[in-house]
Amino acid sequence: MAELSTFQLHPGDPAPDFFLPGTDGRTHQRAEFDRSKLLTVVFWCNHCPYVQAWEGRMLDLARRYGPKGVGFVLINSNDDQGYPDDSFERMVARAKDQRYPMPYLRDETQEVARAYGALVTPHPLLFGPDRRLLFQGRLDDNRDRPDAVKERYLEGAIESALEGRPVPKPELSVLGCSVKWRP
Repeated sequence: MAELSTFQLHPGDPAPDFFLPGTDGRTHQRAEFDRSKLLTVVFWCNHCPYVQAWEGRMLDLARRYGPKGVGFVLINSNDDQGYPDDSFERMVARAKDQRYPMPYLRDETQEVARAYGALVTPHPLLFGPDRRLLFQGRLDDNRDRPDAVKERYLEGAIESALEGRPVPKPELSVLGCSVKWRP
């Protein structure tokens, strides 16, 4: 688990820009989400068992909240030389097979991961209408058993923000596989 003291961004900090290729054949940038009420940026990958465990729940959130004006983007910054399952070609296949309803982007240089302070996969960050950080932490409190989840952290943050209320737990430690940095 990554500790709060290692976070680079904190509530109120602006979302860094990005300009990255997506599995849909387009290049995406942060500005394309300017019309979204909220923006959820999640550092993601293919190979991590934490990502795989939370994948269905992440896709469900995007499908339910996308129509309510919440933008979602997944970013894979992992070193694909050491972790070939995280190659762009395999990202394209996974996004297609799982029918990702949001852009899945490749951060080959890892500059975007560094700008956001990505620590693990998955590492979700929620930004408000002004693109200032409202929340970062975990999707929920039980990665292994969706039926045993008691607290839905990311969903709760989204709901609070959509209702104009402060996010009750704006920072939680993140849990997942470490970002695989290039040597």
